[in-house]
Amino acid sequence: MDEASYQKVQIQWFPGHMTRAQREIRESMKLVDAVCELLDARIPASSRNPDIDALTGDKPRLLILNRCDLADPAVTARWRAHFRSAGLRVLETDAKSGKGVKELPQALREVLKDRLAARTEKGQGSRPMRAIILGIPNVGKSTLINRLAGRRAAVAGDKPGVTRGRQWIRIDRELELLDTPGILWPRFSSQAVGEALALTGAIKPEVFDTEALAANFLLRLRATRPELIEQRYKFTPDPSESGYALLERAARKRGMLISGGEPDLERMARTLLREYHEGKLGALSLETPESADSFD
Repeated sequence: MDEASYQKVQIQWFPGHMTRAQREIRESMKLVDAVCELLDARIPASSRNPDIDALTGDKPRLLILNRCDLADPAVTARWRAHFRSAGLRVLETDAKSGKGVKELPQALREVLKDRLAARTEKGQGSRPMRAIILGIPNVGKSTLINRLAGRRAAVAGDKPGVTRGRQWIRIDRELELLDTPGILWPRFSSQAVGEALALTGAIKPEVFDTEALAANFLLRLRATRPELIEQRYKFTPDPSESGYALLERAARKRGMLISGGEPDLERMARTLLREYHEGKLGALSLETPESADSFD
């Protein structure tokens, strides 16, 4: 990637309710048997909150790679192997279509096998499993719960910050889930992490420069998947062009012009990000186990 063309995207993104959410999660640990940690399959490392380990302690954990339909299957397979090598149980889901969701109760039973056996020996086998659903904003927690419950049990929306407080949802006689607000962390380790979260919709667009993010995204695509630009925006990216020049060319190809025939970069930037969110660029992972910082 042409570093001279790469723009610094300023992101301010730690509202007060995130602090309250962290406190509530700590308090909830005594109520649950296990933790379901929901990640975005396109950015498993960047969507893995580094505070989760401290918040949840030694509770058994199920790692859920959601939105697997939007991620490159080959890359997701590498992530699955990577997490399993760290001793974590992994489940791949697409909460929107329901793929893999019905496997969650059985995956939890496997995670809690020893504890469930001990509970049965004590005559407590009739109590349902209780798990908390944790993850960053807009990663699909409420949609996942609604799929499991077969009803609109949790408030869901395609934007961060929809779930405002803890919600207990009874899935069946064997499982209860605790939904929580998505939590981010006070600062991220790198520009790449912040951009990955912004690109996948975990951060509200009001808090970052949409044009700079879109320009950087086009540079990323040119370096890794230039054919996607050609297929979707009908031009071949020039290796010497800046991200803004690529954004301008895309705007002209789409006929997004303002007075005087100038390209409407803001509209094109919003369009590019929306089309990525909707999967119109194809199954595209933004990071691999080899490229991401270690989280172990």
